[in-house]
Amino acid sequence: MMKHAALIAGAILVSVPAAAHTGHGETTGLVAGLLHPLTGLDHLAAMLAVGLWAGLAGGLRVWTWPAAFVLAMLAGAAIGWQAVALGGVEMAIAASVLALGLSLAAGWRAPMALGLALIAAFGLAHGYAHGAEAPADGSGFAYTAGFMLATAGLHAAGLALALALRRPLLVRGLGAAVAAFGLVLVAAAGGLA
Repeated sequence: MMKHAALIAGAILVSVPAAAHTGHGETTGLVAGLLHPLTGLDHLAAMLAVGLWAGLAGGLRVWTWPAAFVLAMLAGAAIGWQAVALGGVEMAIAASVLALGLSLAAGWRAPMALGLALIAAFGLAHGYAHGAEAPADGSGFAYTAGFMLATAGLHAAGLALALALRRPLLVRGLGAAVAAFGLVLVAAAGGLA
């Protein structure tokens, strides 16, 4: 357990807050895509929380919820590539962190379809932010592949952590920390100003 906590703490220490999202960091190529979800606290918290929540909820949710996030993220990226203007993306990303944290903290075992819908909506927002900043040339495809792989890896890490802890109360405590961070993000995005 200490090993997992140390890995998460290390990931948080090297992360920097994201600013949804255009213009923040390199967006060309596979490596940039792989690093992007690891270097923004909002993305890192949301991706880990999806895996934690799926692990806490159990059953088919263990793989369907993370898969829904990744697929919706791809759809959101495609919308972002097309330069379709969507308002409120920063707030949607912040709200996703808050909602995922609250769901975890409450130990909510959401019905399959409702959980899928929520997680897909969150994935769409995160994907849009990534897609809007991706270059229009071929390196944008590599960037997209990178952030999708990193996202799936973070989901798997959250799931592994939930299963390794084997104590719902500890996972719920992590959820409370994610929710507190989400509240800060929502306030920063202007939702509580």
